[in-house]
Amino acid sequence: MIELYTSPTPNGWKASITLEELEIPYRVTPIRLDKLEQKQEWFLKLNPNGRIPVIVDDGFAVFESGAIMVYLAEQAGKLMPADVKGRSLVMQWLMFQMAGIGPMQGQANVFFRYAPEKIQYAIDRYQNETRRLYEVLDRRLGESEWLAGGDYSIADIANWSWVSIHAWAGVETDDLENLSRWKDAIKDRPAVQRGRAVPVIAEPSEANAEEVARQGSRILV
Repeated sequence: MIELYTSPTPNGWKASITLEELEIPYRVTPIRLDKLEQKQEWFLKLNPNGRIPVIVDDGFAVFESGAIMVYLAEQAGKLMPADVKGRSLVMQWLMFQMAGIGPMQGQANVFFRYAPEKIQYAIDRYQNETRRLYEVLDRRLGESEWLAGGDYSIADIANWSWVSIHAWAGVETDDLENLSRWKDAIKDRPAVQRGRAVPVIAEPSEANAEEVARQGSRILV
């Protein structure tokens, strides 16, 4: 059985939603970011970078949320096309989230919500870039029902997990009709609802709010 080490953040949801969509049995070990459990030596042996999520499959540890999604999808033969071009499309939009939306929206969260000093330049910088990336998604979703073309994939799960908490970063999406249609369609999927509820953790302390915010945690909302 897969062991999932996670917290309720967009990156954490990427793993739990993928597991739910693929119907892979798994066991959850919640990680308390506010208690810095992800920095403890036992956890660093699983992920030297000290971030969630991590999965362990028969003794084999996989870290980085995108790598986890690819590993699970390829094992199951679902949510990832087998042909080279189809797989490339999924990987392109997955990397778009990993390199763009995740880092930019994560910084928007920090500067908009938690920075001890309100630096308007930084707030504007990261909110505007996050919004620009949303517009890229909206344009793509005007061409295709799903990001990678024909079928729902891990690319949709990855991007949705971050876009779903856009308001926490102070970024509006109401005028992006294609994005809104896509967001609602994914939100209504039973596996997404189950995965979004993993794990249940009490609210973190203010002392570590910035660390949790950097990972985009819903539990601060």
